[in-house]
Amino acid sequence: MGRVTERRKVIRIRDGVVSSRPDTLVAEEPMEIRLNGKPLAITMRTPGDDFALAAGFLVSEGVLGGQQDLRNIVYCAGATAGGTSRSSGAESGGGSNTYNVVDVQTAPGVVIPDITLERNVYTTSSCGLCGKASLDAVRTTARWPIADTPPVRISPELLASLPDRLRAAQRVFDRTGGLHAAALFSEEGELLDVREDVGRHNAVDKLVGRALQNGELPLSRTVLLVSGRASFELAQKAVMAGIPVLAAVSAPSSLAVDLAAEAGLTLVGFLRGSSMNVYAGEDRIAVRAAAAQG
Repeated sequence: MGRVTERRKVIRIRDGVVSSRPDTLVAEEPMEIRLNGKPLAITMRTPGDDFALAAGFLVSEGVLGGQQDLRNIVYCAGATAGGTSRSSGAESGGGSNTYNVVDVQTAPGVVIPDITLERNVYTTSSCGLCGKASLDAVRTTARWPIADTPPVRISPELLASLPDRLRAAQRVFDRTGGLHAAALFSEEGELLDVREDVGRHNAVDKLVGRALQNGELPLSRTVLLVSGRASFELAQKAVMAGIPVLAAVSAPSSLAVDLAAEAGLTLVGFLRGSSMNVYAGEDRIAVRAAAAQG
């Protein structure tokens, strides 16, 4: 498995004074995801939690819905002996993934949907589907309709406390300043898991993949908090994992709002300090009726 950070020489200029020093950067490497031996996608990611990343990616694509759908995840050609023959648990710490290729093997009987026309083979942090076809694809493949889940009520005060808790848990960001993060919280505000990656969509996939590996899907009583903006793809991943509340510290996209409204997802943006905008699913936010109407 590759390194999470790397060192590079930089020329530093401060108040006209020039110096040379090493700097810590977040690592970025390609990872190919194969499904039952067939190439499916390539994503640029920060090495680490590779098996969870692959599993979470396939949850968002409607391939995996639970631990029972997953037979195995292995590193492919190029991994050392310590990195091969690993199951859907954590990767080996003793091997190295030379060629960054992961093969997800589904359990017998799992029906593989036709996903080749629904996304690009090469994915980036800004990729995703677009337009009405995107909304239709999520609606028809979502296994756990959020609108049918037991009601979750989150206070604005609880939501306002989450970004600081996420920031405090970002270990690699403190060294590099170059990573996105995603965190899962319980409806009571307990931090359940946090993952970092150069791509915010990968950080979410790692969270969802871990939950699948642990048999915790659907995540129907959780809040997903992401650094940065809330794109359509992040809303899609929340819906596909059964997460009822998605909050972001920056703005959502218009298509993310459309998807949230259609799927029954609570979408909160610009979550900064005590301020926030609720774009959809306001019924889960426990505010006074008079304030909501004002």
